[in-house]
Amino acid sequence: MAHKFPSIIVHLVFSTKNRRELLREDDLRRKLWKYFAGIARNHGISLLAAGGTANHVHLLIVLPSDMSTAKAVQVLKANSSRWLREHDVDFSWQEGYGAFSVSASNVAAVKGYIGRQAEHHARRSYEDEFVTFLKKMGISYEPEQVFG
Repeated sequence: MAHKFPSIIVHLVFSTKNRRELLREDDLRRKLWKYFAGIARNHGISLLAAGGTANHVHLLIVLPSDMSTAKAVQVLKANSSRWLREHDVDFSWQEGYGAFSVSASNVAAVKGYIGRQAEHHARRSYEDEFVTFLKKMGISYEPEQVFG
């Protein structure tokens, strides 16, 4: 086949280092979501949704056919952490991440989920949410190693 027809949709989840609440200001988060969109665009990644709370982010992306998930995460985290430090935030992302595949038929539901993060986390911690994702996806893990 001469052409590529990828549909690699990934829901990324990662937190600030030690889950510190460094992204408290709504305005900072809104600017960060836009900055993620620019980073993604500059690297051939389609950003479908961005959201999160003071201590973590959710990104719904479409990967280009020639980029690994790990490379996309590295590009997004490195550039955004540099931008945050340039805006006087003593900032680092956690070392790891979650990457969960999304079918095209579930994109709208995941976008809605990402858009309701503040409401969602009024009732549930990031840690509970992340472990729920791991369980739902059937990913085995050692509880003491998930959050380092």
